[in-house]
Amino acid sequence: MPCRAARRVYKALGRRGCFLAIAGFGKTCYGVSFLVIPPTDHGLQLLTQFCGLRHWSWLWIVCGLVTVGSAFLRVGRDWAGFVAAFIPPTVWALAYTVAVISGDYSRGGFVALWYLTSHCGVILWASTVPEYSVPPASKPPRRGTAA
Repeated sequence: MPCRAARRVYKALGRRGCFLAIAGFGKTCYGVSFLVIPPTDHGLQLLTQFCGLRHWSWLWIVCGLVTVGSAFLRVGRDWAGFVAAFIPPTVWALAYTVAVISGDYSRGGFVALWYLTSHCGVILWASTVPEYSVPPASKPPRRGTAA
């Protein structure tokens, strides 16, 4: 029974929708973690000079919910989910890059690269993946004809 329900959800979402649902759920959970147990602001001083990390957590939560909501839209209309998924890691990567340049957090360069590759890069790649990219089946050669 659970497998049938999972197949039905997968069929409704498609490949891009599944990616958006998983990414959105992860971003929402990450934002909630900032609300429940706020971490230290190592490398995020650019952000915390405007407001605390509990306030910045809402960026992750709202963008995550928009991303999840876009998972149920048709291909072509799901662009808002990819944009919403892209915003929080870009802001965090920018903050860590500024922290490296200012000398506040030397490890921030690695964290910024991590956000740029494993988050932003994957989101950009997933946004270009077509829903159905299986090549058409080739016809088998006919017997008795020269190629």
